Amino acid sequence: MNGQVAVTGLGLLTPIGRTAEAHWSSVLAGRHGFSELTRFDSAGYPARLAGQVTGFDAAAHLPGRLLAQTDVSTRFALVAAEAALADAGLDTLLAEGGVDDYDVGVITSNATGGFEFTHREFRKLWSEGPKSVSVYESFAWFYAVNTGQISIRHGLRGPGRVVVGEQAGGLDAIGTARSTVRDGTRFVVTGGVDSSFDPWGWVSHLSSGRISHADDPERAYLPFDSAANGYVPGEGGAILVLEDPASARERGIPVHGRITGYAATFDPPPGSDRPGKLGLAAELALADAGLDPADVDVVFADGAGLADLDRAEAAAIVALFGERGVPVTVPKTLTGRLYAGGGPVDVATALLALRDGVIPPTAHISSVPGHYGIDLVTGGSRPARLASALVLARGRHGFNAAVVVQR
Repeated sequence: MNGQVAVTGLGLLTPIGRTAEAHWSSVLAGRHGFSELTRFDSAGYPARLAGQVTGFDAAAHLPGRLLAQTDVSTRFALVAAEAALADAGLDTLLAEGGVDDYDVGVITSNATGGFEFTHREFRKLWSEGPKSVSVYESFAWFYAVNTGQISIRHGLRGPGRVVVGEQAGGLDAIGTARSTVRDGTRFVVTGGVDSSFDPWGWVSHLSSGRISHADDPERAYLPFDSAANGYVPGEGGAILVLEDPASARERGIPVHGRITGYAATFDPPPGSDRPGKLGLAAELALADAGLDPADVDVVFADGAGLADLDRAEAAAIVALFGERGVPVTVPKTLTGRLYAGGGPVDVATALLALRDGVIPPTAHISSVPGHYGIDLVTGGSRPARLASALVLARGRHGFNAAVVVQR
Protein backbone atom coordinates (compact mmCIF):
# COMPACT_ATOMS: atom_id res chain seq x y z
CA MET A 1 0.00 0.00 0.00
CA ASN A 2 1.24 3.53 -0.74
CA GLY A 3 0.71 6.44 1.64
CA GLN A 4 -2.88 7.11 0.65
CA VAL A 5 -5.94 6.13 2.66
CA ALA A 6 -9.56 6.59 1.62
CA VAL A 7 -12.14 8.65 3.49
CA THR A 8 -15.37 6.68 3.26
CA GLY A 9 -17.38 8.18 6.12
CA LEU A 10 -18.15 11.71 7.34
CA GLY A 11 -20.05 12.71 10.47
CA LEU A 12 -20.26 16.39 11.40
CA LEU A 13 -21.87 18.24 14.25
CA THR A 14 -21.06 21.96 14.17
CA PRO A 15 -22.66 25.28 15.16
CA ILE A 16 -23.90 25.64 11.57
CA GLY A 17 -25.08 22.12 10.79
CA ARG A 18 -25.82 18.78 12.44
CA THR A 19 -24.95 16.79 9.31
CA ALA A 20 -22.15 17.07 6.77
CA GLU A 21 -24.44 18.41 4.05
CA ALA A 22 -26.18 20.87 6.39
CA HIS A 23 -22.79 22.20 7.50
CA TRP A 24 -21.63 22.52 3.89
CA SER A 25 -24.83 24.29 2.87
CA SER A 26 -24.32 26.84 5.66
CA VAL A 27 -20.68 27.34 4.68
CA LEU A 28 -21.65 28.15 1.10
CA ALA A 29 -24.48 30.42 2.24
CA GLY A 30 -22.24 32.27 4.73
CA ARG A 31 -24.50 31.51 7.71
CA HIS A 32 -22.62 31.88 10.98
CA GLY A 33 -23.43 30.05 14.22
CA PHE A 34 -22.48 32.77 16.71
CA SER A 35 -24.80 33.88 19.49
CA GLU A 36 -24.63 34.87 23.12
CA LEU A 37 -23.97 31.95 25.42
CA THR A 38 -27.15 30.23 26.53
CA ARG A 39 -25.73 27.47 28.78
CA PHE A 40 -25.45 29.84 31.76
CA ASP A 41 -25.90 33.51 32.64
CA SER A 42 -22.90 35.13 30.96
CA ALA A 43 -23.96 38.74 31.64
CA GLY A 44 -20.96 39.47 33.87
CA TYR A 45 -18.29 38.12 31.54
CA PRO A 46 -16.19 40.31 29.21
CA ALA A 47 -16.86 38.02 26.20
CA ARG A 48 -20.18 36.36 25.53
CA LEU A 49 -20.25 35.19 21.90
CA ALA A 50 -19.78 31.50 21.15
CA GLY A 51 -20.39 29.06 18.33
CA GLN A 52 -22.97 26.80 19.95
CA VAL A 53 -24.57 23.63 18.60
CA THR A 54 -28.26 24.41 18.94
CA GLY A 55 -31.33 22.21 18.59
CA PHE A 56 -29.40 19.08 19.54
CA ASP A 57 -31.44 16.55 21.54
CA ALA A 58 -29.06 13.93 22.85
CA ALA A 59 -31.95 11.77 24.09
CA ALA A 60 -33.16 11.40 20.51
CA HIS A 61 -29.88 9.72 19.58
CA LEU A 62 -28.52 7.97 22.66
CA PRO A 63 -29.93 5.56 25.27
CA GLY A 64 -30.55 6.80 28.79
CA ARG A 65 -27.68 4.79 30.26
CA LEU A 66 -25.24 6.73 28.06
CA LEU A 67 -26.79 10.09 28.95
CA ALA A 68 -26.00 9.37 32.60
CA GLN A 69 -22.38 8.56 31.76
CA THR A 70 -21.41 11.29 29.33
CA ASP A 71 -20.44 14.93 29.02
CA VAL A 72 -21.96 16.93 26.18
CA SER A 73 -18.71 16.64 24.19
CA THR A 74 -18.87 12.84 24.31
CA ARG A 75 -22.51 12.90 23.23
CA PHE A 76 -21.48 14.99 20.21
CA ALA A 77 -18.68 12.53 19.44
CA LEU A 78 -20.98 9.50 19.69
CA VAL A 79 -23.57 11.01 17.37
CA ALA A 80 -20.96 12.16 14.84
CA ALA A 81 -19.34 8.71 14.92
CA GLU A 82 -22.69 7.02 14.30
CA ALA A 83 -23.23 9.25 11.26
CA ALA A 84 -19.74 8.51 9.92
CA LEU A 85 -20.18 4.75 10.37
CA ALA A 86 -23.51 4.87 8.55
CA ASP A 87 -22.06 7.03 5.76
CA ALA A 88 -19.28 4.46 5.25
CA GLY A 89 -21.72 1.54 5.38
CA LEU A 90 -19.60 0.24 8.22
CA ASP A 91 -22.50 -0.05 10.65
CA THR A 92 -24.19 -2.55 8.35
CA LEU A 93 -20.92 -4.35 7.71
CA LEU A 94 -20.36 -4.76 11.46
CA ALA A 95 -23.93 -5.89 12.07
CA GLU A 96 -23.65 -8.54 9.35
CA GLY A 97 -20.27 -9.79 10.55
CA GLY A 98 -18.61 -8.62 7.35
CA VAL A 99 -15.58 -7.25 9.17
CA ASP A 100 -13.57 -8.51 12.10
CA ASP A 101 -14.18 -6.10 14.98
CA TYR A 102 -10.42 -6.22 15.71
CA ASP A 103 -9.92 -4.68 12.26
CA VAL A 104 -11.68 -1.38 13.16
CA GLY A 105 -9.76 1.06 15.34
CA VAL A 106 -10.71 4.36 16.98
CA ILE A 107 -8.32 7.33 17.28
CA THR A 108 -9.74 10.67 18.41
CA SER A 109 -8.62 14.00 19.78
CA ASN A 110 -10.10 16.07 22.58
CA ALA A 111 -8.56 19.21 24.03
CA THR A 112 -10.74 20.25 26.94
CA GLY A 113 -12.20 17.05 28.40
CA GLY A 114 -15.65 16.75 29.93
CA PHE A 115 -15.85 20.19 31.54
CA GLU A 116 -19.60 20.41 32.06
CA PHE A 117 -19.92 16.93 33.57
CA THR A 118 -16.94 17.48 35.86
CA HIS A 119 -18.06 20.90 37.01
CA ARG A 120 -21.45 19.50 37.98
CA GLU A 121 -19.88 16.65 39.95
CA PHE A 122 -17.45 18.99 41.70
CA ARG A 123 -20.40 21.08 42.83
CA LYS A 124 -21.91 17.93 44.36
CA LEU A 125 -18.60 17.09 46.04
CA TRP A 126 -18.28 20.51 47.63
CA SER A 127 -21.95 20.91 48.63
CA GLU A 128 -23.14 17.35 49.33
CA GLY A 129 -20.01 15.29 49.92
CA PRO A 130 -18.26 12.47 48.04
CA LYS A 131 -21.17 10.01 48.24
CA SER A 132 -23.15 12.22 45.84
CA VAL A 133 -20.49 12.21 43.13
CA SER A 134 -21.27 10.07 40.08
CA VAL A 135 -19.04 7.06 39.63
CA TYR A 136 -18.92 8.01 35.93
CA GLU A 137 -16.85 11.06 36.82
CA SER A 138 -13.90 8.63 36.92
CA PHE A 139 -13.84 8.65 33.12
CA ALA A 140 -16.34 11.24 31.83
CA TRP A 141 -13.82 14.07 32.35
CA PHE A 142 -10.96 12.32 30.57
CA TYR A 143 -9.54 13.20 27.15
CA ALA A 144 -9.59 9.53 26.11
CA VAL A 145 -13.25 9.00 26.90
CA ASN A 146 -14.52 9.62 23.34
CA THR A 147 -12.25 6.93 21.91
CA GLY A 148 -13.43 4.57 24.64
CA GLN A 149 -17.14 5.29 24.35
CA ILE A 150 -17.16 5.05 20.54
CA SER A 151 -15.28 1.75 20.73
CA ILE A 152 -17.58 0.28 23.37
CA ARG A 153 -20.82 1.38 21.73
CA HIS A 154 -19.96 -0.17 18.37
CA GLY A 155 -17.87 -3.11 19.59
CA LEU A 156 -14.70 -1.90 17.88
CA ARG A 157 -11.68 -3.79 19.22
CA GLY A 158 -8.92 -2.53 16.90
CA PRO A 159 -6.19 -0.06 17.88
CA GLY A 160 -7.43 2.71 20.16
CA ARG A 161 -5.57 5.94 20.84
CA VAL A 162 -6.17 9.55 21.82
CA VAL A 163 -4.16 12.62 20.81
CA VAL A 164 -4.14 15.96 22.64
CA GLY A 165 -2.77 19.03 20.84
CA GLU A 166 -5.40 21.76 21.33
CA GLN A 167 -6.49 23.09 17.90
CA ALA A 168 -3.86 20.94 16.13
CA GLY A 169 -4.92 17.72 17.84
CA GLY A 170 -7.68 16.79 15.41
CA LEU A 171 -5.28 16.77 12.48
CA ASP A 172 -2.82 14.76 14.57
CA ALA A 173 -5.55 12.18 15.18
CA ILE A 174 -6.25 11.91 11.44
CA GLY A 175 -2.53 11.61 10.71
CA THR A 176 -2.16 8.88 13.34
CA ALA A 177 -5.21 7.08 11.96
CA ARG A 178 -3.73 7.20 8.48
CA SER A 179 -0.56 5.55 9.77
CA THR A 180 -2.63 2.90 11.52
CA VAL A 181 -4.44 2.03 8.28
CA ARG A 182 -1.13 1.92 6.43
CA ASP A 183 0.16 -0.48 9.09
CA GLY A 184 -2.64 -2.92 8.30
CA THR A 185 -5.81 -1.99 10.17
CA ARG A 186 -8.65 -2.01 7.63
CA PHE A 187 -10.76 0.82 9.14
CA VAL A 188 -10.07 3.58 11.65
CA VAL A 189 -12.75 5.88 13.06
CA THR A 190 -11.03 9.21 13.72
CA GLY A 191 -11.45 12.94 14.23
CA GLY A 192 -12.04 15.31 17.12
CA VAL A 193 -14.82 16.93 19.12
CA ASP A 194 -14.83 19.49 21.93
CA SER A 195 -17.32 21.42 24.06
CA SER A 196 -16.59 23.43 27.21
CA PHE A 197 -19.28 26.05 27.63
CA ASP A 198 -20.04 25.79 31.33
CA PRO A 199 -18.78 28.69 33.57
CA TRP A 200 -15.56 26.89 34.45
CA GLY A 201 -14.81 26.07 30.84
CA TRP A 202 -15.63 29.59 29.71
CA VAL A 203 -13.23 31.11 32.25
CA SER A 204 -10.58 28.74 30.91
CA HIS A 205 -11.18 30.09 27.41
CA LEU A 206 -10.96 33.68 28.65
CA SER A 207 -7.71 33.00 30.51
CA SER A 208 -5.96 32.47 27.15
CA GLY A 209 -6.29 36.20 26.42
CA ARG A 210 -7.20 35.27 22.85
CA ILE A 211 -11.00 35.49 22.96
CA SER A 212 -12.76 38.29 21.08
CA HIS A 213 -14.74 40.69 23.27
CA ALA A 214 -16.78 41.99 20.33
CA ASP A 215 -20.58 41.87 20.55
CA ASP A 216 -21.24 41.92 16.79
CA PRO A 217 -21.17 38.30 15.45
CA GLU A 218 -19.96 39.56 12.07
CA ARG A 219 -17.02 41.50 13.57
CA ALA A 220 -15.95 39.11 16.30
CA TYR A 221 -13.66 36.68 14.45
CA LEU A 222 -11.66 38.24 11.62
CA PRO A 223 -8.56 36.22 10.75
CA PHE A 224 -6.11 38.00 8.43
CA ASP A 225 -8.19 41.19 8.66
CA SER A 226 -6.61 44.48 9.76
CA ALA A 227 -9.29 44.57 12.50
CA ALA A 228 -8.48 41.07 13.86
CA ASN A 229 -9.19 41.11 17.58
CA GLY A 230 -9.30 37.52 18.79
CA TYR A 231 -11.50 34.56 18.02
CA VAL A 232 -14.86 33.11 18.98
CA PRO A 233 -14.75 29.67 20.68
CA GLY A 234 -17.01 27.03 19.22
CA GLU A 235 -18.11 23.48 20.00
CA GLY A 236 -18.63 20.31 17.99
CA GLY A 237 -16.37 18.65 15.48
CA ALA A 238 -16.16 15.87 12.94
CA ILE A 239 -15.59 12.13 12.91
CA LEU A 240 -14.30 10.42 9.76
CA VAL A 241 -13.91 6.80 8.69
CA LEU A 242 -10.53 6.10 7.10
CA GLU A 243 -10.27 2.89 5.11
CA ASP A 244 -7.70 0.87 3.24
CA PRO A 245 -8.25 1.92 -0.42
CA ALA A 246 -8.24 -1.73 -1.54
CA SER A 247 -11.04 -2.44 0.93
CA ALA A 248 -13.07 0.52 -0.35
CA ARG A 249 -12.66 -0.64 -3.95
CA GLU A 250 -13.63 -4.19 -3.01
CA ARG A 251 -16.78 -2.93 -1.26
CA GLY A 252 -17.63 -0.53 -4.06
CA ILE A 253 -18.31 2.20 -1.51
CA PRO A 254 -18.18 5.84 -2.65
CA VAL A 255 -15.00 7.58 -1.52
CA HIS A 256 -15.09 11.21 -0.35
CA GLY A 257 -11.39 11.63 -1.06
CA ARG A 258 -7.99 10.57 0.18
CA ILE A 259 -5.67 11.57 2.99
CA THR A 260 -2.30 11.62 1.27
CA GLY A 261 0.03 13.62 3.52
CA TYR A 262 0.52 14.57 7.15
CA ALA A 263 3.17 16.18 9.31
CA ALA A 264 3.44 17.74 12.76
CA THR A 265 6.02 20.12 14.23
CA PHE A 266 6.52 22.05 17.45
CA ASP A 267 7.48 25.70 17.80
CA PRO A 268 10.61 26.94 19.62
CA PRO A 269 10.03 27.98 23.26
CA PRO A 270 8.48 31.38 24.02
CA GLY A 271 11.04 34.17 23.80
CA SER A 272 13.13 32.37 21.20
CA ASP A 273 14.24 34.38 18.17
CA ARG A 274 13.76 31.33 15.98
CA PRO A 275 10.68 31.31 13.71
CA GLY A 276 7.62 29.15 14.24
CA LYS A 277 7.42 25.76 12.57
CA LEU A 278 4.00 25.85 10.90
CA GLY A 279 5.62 26.31 7.49
CA LEU A 280 7.85 23.31 8.09
CA ALA A 281 4.79 21.20 8.94
CA ALA A 282 3.17 22.25 5.64
CA GLU A 283 6.36 21.54 3.70
CA LEU A 284 6.77 18.09 5.26
CA ALA A 285 3.10 17.21 4.67
CA LEU A 286 3.44 18.04 0.98
CA ALA A 287 6.61 15.95 0.76
CA ASP A 288 4.77 13.11 2.48
CA ALA A 289 2.04 13.38 -0.16
CA GLY A 290 4.57 13.51 -2.99
CA LEU A 291 3.29 16.93 -4.07
CA ASP A 292 4.98 20.19 -4.98
CA PRO A 293 3.47 23.49 -3.77
CA ALA A 294 2.26 24.11 -7.34
CA ASP A 295 0.07 21.00 -7.04
CA VAL A 296 -1.98 22.47 -4.18
CA ASP A 297 -5.23 24.15 -5.24
CA VAL A 298 -6.34 25.68 -1.94
CA VAL A 299 -5.11 26.14 1.64
CA PHE A 300 -7.51 25.89 4.58
CA ALA A 301 -5.61 28.10 7.00
CA ASP A 302 -5.53 27.94 10.79
CA GLY A 303 -6.68 31.57 11.02
CA ALA A 304 -6.03 32.43 14.65
CA GLY A 305 -7.61 35.88 14.40
CA LEU A 306 -4.73 37.56 16.26
CA ALA A 307 -2.49 39.92 14.34
CA ASP A 308 0.86 38.39 15.31
CA LEU A 309 -0.28 34.83 14.63
CA ASP A 310 -2.04 35.80 11.38
CA ARG A 311 1.09 37.58 10.21
CA ALA A 312 3.23 34.54 10.99
CA GLU A 313 0.85 32.16 9.18
CA ALA A 314 0.64 34.44 6.15
CA ALA A 315 4.46 34.55 6.03
CA ALA A 316 4.63 30.75 6.18
CA ILE A 317 2.13 30.41 3.32
CA VAL A 318 3.93 32.98 1.16
CA ALA A 319 7.30 31.34 1.85
CA LEU A 320 5.98 28.03 0.54
CA PHE A 321 3.67 29.10 -2.29
CA GLY A 322 4.89 32.57 -3.21
CA GLU A 323 3.01 35.85 -2.95
CA ARG A 324 -0.68 35.26 -3.76
CA GLY A 325 0.44 31.87 -5.05
CA VAL A 326 -2.53 29.84 -3.82
CA PRO A 327 -6.10 30.62 -2.72
CA VAL A 328 -6.47 30.65 1.08
CA THR A 329 -9.68 30.29 3.05
CA VAL A 330 -10.83 30.12 6.67
CA PRO A 331 -14.44 28.87 6.75
CA LYS A 332 -14.22 28.48 10.51
CA THR A 333 -15.10 32.20 10.65
CA LEU A 334 -18.67 30.82 10.66
CA THR A 335 -18.27 28.23 13.42
CA GLY A 336 -15.56 29.63 15.66
CA ARG A 337 -12.48 27.70 16.63
CA LEU A 338 -13.57 24.21 17.71
CA TYR A 339 -10.26 23.15 19.31
CA ALA A 340 -9.79 19.41 18.62
CA GLY A 341 -12.84 19.52 16.36
CA GLY A 342 -11.51 22.34 14.18
CA GLY A 343 -9.01 20.42 12.05
CA PRO A 344 -11.33 17.49 11.27
CA VAL A 345 -14.13 19.90 10.33
CA ASP A 346 -11.72 21.69 7.98
CA VAL A 347 -10.68 18.35 6.44
CA ALA A 348 -14.33 17.41 5.89
CA THR A 349 -15.08 20.86 4.46
CA ALA A 350 -12.07 20.58 2.15
CA LEU A 351 -13.31 17.20 0.86
CA LEU A 352 -16.73 18.70 0.13
CA ALA A 353 -15.04 21.65 -1.61
CA LEU A 354 -13.04 19.27 -3.81
CA ARG A 355 -16.21 17.35 -4.60
CA ASP A 356 -18.14 20.42 -5.72
CA GLY A 357 -15.29 22.42 -7.26
CA VAL A 358 -15.82 25.49 -5.14
CA ILE A 359 -13.66 27.29 -2.58
CA PRO A 360 -15.80 28.54 0.31
CA PRO A 361 -15.19 32.12 1.41
CA THR A 362 -13.70 33.51 4.58
CA ALA A 363 -16.75 35.28 5.94
CA HIS A 364 -16.91 38.81 7.33
CA ILE A 365 -13.43 39.88 6.14
CA SER A 366 -13.21 43.34 4.60
CA SER A 367 -9.59 44.51 4.84
CA VAL A 368 -6.60 42.18 4.43
CA PRO A 369 -3.28 44.02 4.86
CA GLY A 370 -1.46 44.02 1.53
CA HIS A 371 1.85 43.07 3.11
CA TYR A 372 0.40 39.70 4.15
CA GLY A 373 0.70 38.72 0.48
CA ILE A 374 -1.99 36.04 0.55
CA ASP A 375 -4.93 35.45 -1.79
CA LEU A 376 -7.64 35.19 0.86
CA VAL A 377 -10.98 34.16 -0.64
CA THR A 378 -13.59 36.63 0.62
CA GLY A 379 -16.96 37.98 -0.38
CA GLY A 380 -18.36 34.76 -1.83
CA SER A 381 -17.49 31.27 -2.99
CA ARG A 382 -14.95 30.92 -5.78
CA PRO A 383 -15.52 28.18 -8.42
CA ALA A 384 -12.31 26.33 -9.22
CA ARG A 385 -10.97 23.03 -10.48
CA LEU A 386 -9.81 21.43 -7.26
CA ALA A 387 -7.82 18.25 -6.89
CA SER A 388 -5.89 18.83 -3.68
CA ALA A 389 -6.06 20.90 -0.49
CA LEU A 390 -3.69 21.61 2.37
CA VAL A 391 -5.26 21.94 5.83
CA LEU A 392 -3.31 23.74 8.57
CA ALA A 393 -3.86 23.94 12.33
CA ARG A 394 -1.99 25.38 15.30
CA GLY A 395 -2.54 24.51 18.92
CA ARG A 396 -1.76 26.81 21.81
CA HIS A 397 1.75 26.44 23.25
CA GLY A 398 3.37 25.46 19.96
CA PHE A 399 1.57 22.55 18.27
CA ASN A 400 1.49 22.64 14.45
CA ALA A 401 -0.11 20.10 12.12
CA ALA A 402 -0.78 19.85 8.38
CA VAL A 403 -2.85 17.37 6.38
CA VAL A 404 -3.08 16.98 2.60
CA VAL A 405 -6.38 15.79 1.11
CA GLN A 406 -6.94 14.87 -2.52
CA ARG A 407 -9.86 13.72 -4.61
